[in-house]
Amino acid sequence: MINQLIRAHHRLSILFALAVVVAAAVLAGCGSSSNGSGSSTAASTPAASTTPAVAAKASCGSSTASAGASEAASTAQGDIPDNQQFLSFHNRAGGYSISYPEGWARSGNGKDVTFQQQGNTITIKVAPGSQPTPASVTAGLKQAAASDPCLSPGTPQVVTVGPNQVVKVTYTTQGQKSAVTGQRPKITVDRYVYFKGGKVATVDLATPVGVDNVDAYRMISESFRWS
Repeated sequence: MINQLIRAHHRLSILFALAVVVAAAVLAGCGSSSNGSGSSTAASTPAASTTPAVAAKASCGSSTASAGASEAASTAQGDIPDNQQFLSFHNRAGGYSISYPEGWARSGNGKDVTFQQQGNTITIKVAPGSQPTPASVTAGLKQAAASDPCLSPGTPQVVTVGPNQVVKVTYTTQGQKSAVTGQRPKITVDRYVYFKGGKVATVDLATPVGVDNVDAYRMISESFRWS
C-alpha cells in the first residue's frame, strides 16, 4: 500500500512538472507573437502629422537696398545727365502735355503711356475720378500693395508743383529683373496725382535706388499741363 502511494505521488510530480513547462512555453509564445505584431503594426502605420499646413507667404524676391545700389552703380548712365535734352509730349486722348527726356522709348497709347530708359520709368495714367486727397492716394497704394508685397508707401501730401496743386507721395518697390545682375533692383517712385474737370492723371517717376534723378524728375513733374 505504501509503495502504491509513493508511485502515485511520483506520477503526480512528473505530471505537474510537465504542466509547468507547457504553460511556460505557451506564455512565451503569446508574448513573442504580441510583441511582433505590435512592432509590425507600428512600422507599417505612419504617424499622423500634427504640423498644420502653412499657406505660402508672398515674397519680394532677392532684391535688397544694397542690390539696388549695386545695380545703380553698375549702370551709372542711368543718371539723367545735366545736358539732357527734353521734348514735349502731347496726348490728345489723355488731354495733357508733359516733358520727357529725348531718346527714351515710349510705349502704350491712349490714356496710359510709359517712357523708359535703363531702369528709369515715367508712367502716366489718366482716368475719370474726383479730386484726389492724401486719404484717397493712401487707399490706392494700399490696394496696390495687396498684389505687390514689395511696395512700401510713404505719407502723401498736398503740394504745389508748377501751376498745379497735386497730391505727392514717394514709395519703394522692386523693378524688373536686371539683365546685368539677374536681380530685381529696389526702386523709388515719386507719384504725382493731378486733377481737373473730373479727370485724374497719375504720374509715376521711377528710378533705381542709388541713381540721382531728382532735378530732372522735378522738372518733368512741373512741366505737366492739362490741355
